[in-house]
Amino acid sequence: MTITAVPVAKRIWPVPAALIALSLVPVIAGAVRVTELASSPQVTVENARFVDSPVPVVLHIVGATLFCVVGAFQFPTGLRRRWLGWHRAAGRVLAVCGLVAALSGMWMTVFYPHPPNDGLLIAFRLMFGSAMALSIVASVVAVRRRDIRRHRAWMLRAYAIGIGAGTQVLTLGPWIVAFGQPQGLPRALLHAVAWVANLAFAEWLIRRRLR
Repeated sequence: MTITAVPVAKRIWPVPAALIALSLVPVIAGAVRVTELASSPQVTVENARFVDSPVPVVLHIVGATLFCVVGAFQFPTGLRRRWLGWHRAAGRVLAVCGLVAALSGMWMTVFYPHPPNDGLLIAFRLMFGSAMALSIVASVVAVRRRDIRRHRAWMLRAYAIGIGAGTQVLTLGPWIVAFGQPQGLPRALLHAVAWVANLAFAEWLIRRRLR
């Protein structure tokens, strides 16, 4: 038993560990933001919109954190087979958390003030937020029809969008180091590249499983 358990564990844990590592920076940043809002912070230009209307950003941070971290443990086949009940219960929670994250993110995009040259980024955020919400709905509809293949495919797409903030650390980081904070078109494109890259990888995984 001990001899076979080690290889199984080695197959199960690398995927959740990698996904959690990818989302670590946004998760930490979100925890810092929630802690700040809970402590009656001094209002600055950076945090004024969050202090004035904290509920949407708190919902977004909590929903996105749970969606990314707990969702990472939904992918290994070994975990799903061993703890199918947990997989189903966690899936229900994740569907709600993902919708909360997507919808609150779109609400903030529309109603929070933004720099005047962020028009393209606003469009990207609304487009990918809508795609994430629709993917979750499609995943739920598929699993209720017992179409597990489509359920997994749509949830994988939703997760790829949801974890985009982690990939954006990789696309924005080198630019910030080299040129400072991006503005306008570069800022929008660097965000979009992360979402597109994640979705491209998700589509590759989906087609690989089909083959």
